Amino acid sequence: MTTIPPKAPAQATSDIASPKDTYRRFCAQESSLPLFSRDWWLDAAVGRNGWDVALVKKGSEVLAAMPYAIRSRYGMNIVTQPALTPMLGPWLRPTGGRQAAQLSNDKEVMQALIDQLPRFDHFAQTWHPGVRNWQPFFWNGFRQTTYYTFVLPELTDMDKLWAGFEGKTRRAITKAQKQHQLQVRSDVPLDLLLDLNRKTFARQGLLPPYPDDFVRRIDAACRERGCSRVFCAIDPDGAPHAACYIVWDEHSAYGLISGTDPAYRESQANSLCVWESLLHAAGVTRAYNFSGSMIEPFEGYLRGFGGNHVPYFHISKTPSRLLTLRQGLLSLTGKH
Repeated sequence: MTTIPPKAPAQATSDIASPKDTYRRFCAQESSLPLFSRDWWLDAAVGRNGWDVALVKKGSEVLAAMPYAIRSRYGMNIVTQPALTPMLGPWLRPTGGRQAAQLSNDKEVMQALIDQLPRFDHFAQTWHPGVRNWQPFFWNGFRQTTYYTFVLPELTDMDKLWAGFEGKTRRAITKAQKQHQLQVRSDVPLDLLLDLNRKTFARQGLLPPYPDDFVRRIDAACRERGCSRVFCAIDPDGAPHAACYIVWDEHSAYGLISGTDPAYRESQANSLCVWESLLHAAGVTRAYNFSGSMIEPFEGYLRGFGGNHVPYFHISKTPSRLLTLRQGLLSLTGKH
């Protein structure tokens, strides 16, 4: 942990409480922290010992924090973020005032965060869209790739939101409701969502990048705090067509998992599930983040819901020459 004295450069200091203990107390008090940066989420995702945090303080006030997951692979140290955690990265306390002062503060506290990172062979995090300045990381040899997500910033007027959908999206939802007579229910077991999710990956010849028990652990932590819900579209015969799963904090809901039975793709059940999730999100939070996709067909589908096209940063650095060489070979061969 780093403490910044008034009007002085950042310097290391000792503290009776560990940075992680301080951060846990901070998470309990600071509602502006995004959901995926909170200690309980990280505990559920990687265990209490699977993550750590860089922390910058001024007196008793936390100025900046950057939690990160830690894992070892083939004897190499990887600093990253957990599965089903679409965004992590630094949180900086807004300073207000002129832009020059804000940028000066960003430089100082981000450098202090970087200085506290453990030795790593590879670093990779995708940051929350609210963090727009990564320049201090650039000066420290990190690289940036711009990703995009769709965000509905206001859920206060659902009629206006509906009108902002593309016509094909509105027609898809109406088709699911009227032609296929689908009803969306949330009183379904999580395993139903997991089964539909597996079928979606299987249609592409893939396996989900997370085990079922991992999702159950995340869901248990969210249900304990009342911030998750499944939406499953079921036909009159009781067959589940599609499902989606959202989580939320005080500021935004996030689409996290979805799945469709390939046998029912034409029913447009997935669009209906998203619509119902939006209606629910409007009652519990302010915005809706589709959690992005750089996959071209899926981007076109998400675009239909009328959200703002919002950039966010993927930040990486690979000091390991072996890993750098491997990444270069994968790039040349087109393998991932």
